[in-house]
Amino acid sequence: MGYSDDEFDVIVVGAGVMGSSTAYQLAKRGQRTLLLEQFDFLHHRGSSHGESRTIRATYPEDYYYGLVMESYEIWEQAQTEIGFRVYFKAPQFDVGPADAKSLLSVIATCQKNAMPHQVLNRQQVTERFSGRIQIPEDWIGVSCELGGVIKPTKAVSMFQTLAFKNGAFLRDNVEVNGITKDEARGGVLVSASNGEKFWGKKCVVTAGAWMKKLVKTVSGIELPIQPLETSVYYWRIKEGHEAEYAIGSDFPTFASYGKPYIYGTPSLEFPGLIKIAVHGGYPCDPDKRPWGPGVDPSSLKQWIEEIFKGFVDSNEPASTQLCVYSMTPDEDFVIDFLGGEFGEDVVIGGGFSGHGFKMSPAIGRILADLVLTGEAKGVELKHFMIARFEENPRGNIKDF
Repeated sequence: MGYSDDEFDVIVVGAGVMGSSTAYQLAKRGQRTLLLEQFDFLHHRGSSHGESRTIRATYPEDYYYGLVMESYEIWEQAQTEIGFRVYFKAPQFDVGPADAKSLLSVIATCQKNAMPHQVLNRQQVTERFSGRIQIPEDWIGVSCELGGVIKPTKAVSMFQTLAFKNGAFLRDNVEVNGITKDEARGGVLVSASNGEKFWGKKCVVTAGAWMKKLVKTVSGIELPIQPLETSVYYWRIKEGHEAEYAIGSDFPTFASYGKPYIYGTPSLEFPGLIKIAVHGGYPCDPDKRPWGPGVDPSSLKQWIEEIFKGFVDSNEPASTQLCVYSMTPDEDFVIDFLGGEFGEDVVIGGGFSGHGFKMSPAIGRILADLVLTGEAKGVELKHFMIARFEENPRGNIKDF
């Protein structure tokens, strides 16, 4: 069929990493695709900006393993297509009390998927990292080669550029305020606050921290997605030891299981600084952000002193950045058809709960599959369906 300038096969609402990855997948398949963003492209008001994200296959929930492994492949493929790197390889190292159920579940995931890994005691950890990482006597470490760092803003730009090269239309500063079913001709009408309207056979909504607001406006459905403002901290490595904690030195991306859950990356984006932060934050309205002060870094100081034994200055962060999470009660994603009057014409992807970025290549593929064919090949989506919250407001039940 012929198209006018405001008619598309698929309209993607939200141009963070999930929407941009989806637009890339759709455009590669020859779909006339429109990617809409309410702010500037590559803005810093959501969840897809910044200097680094970890990628790891070691999850307590084994249903993430396949998504991460597929994403590794697509990251590599997309890098080849664009001609620059956004993914930097590193080992992954998980630590925690030897009886921590979440860490034991990580080991179970490794075993179930035949993922090469080593479980190390305190002495073995000290030897493995030449004293750069040390753990308490009653802790263990899980070492795995499947780690790494993603450069987020650069990655979003990559997907948008590849989508454009494959024929997608990209528009920023277009705030979507309505999606309605076109009763006359089928498909959906997407309206913007500036008065513009676009028609699409299908629509994908990847609105990040604005997902709950937009979905409620469009359908009346109230998704249990709570935006949180979180702080990312960078700490100074003691002089003379910078190279030992840098990416490429065999120093890993890392996670510490317990309360709080702590994560970090080797020194990469800021020479001499290492990222160490807490997974969590404070509830916020994404349109009325407090913009700080964020998570109290004092909970990190003791951990840094104990794990890095003076090689990292724990007095105070050298730099702080802010980000937004979109949290579900179970911290699992929402990937589903919107349903109701829209049936399978509108697909939503949200609630990525501070750990979805690494899987954005696979999620983009899945969202494209769902909107084009009504199913996603090779993946079980029951853990990500909206209906799970009707059965249990807390979502998926986990024993860790």
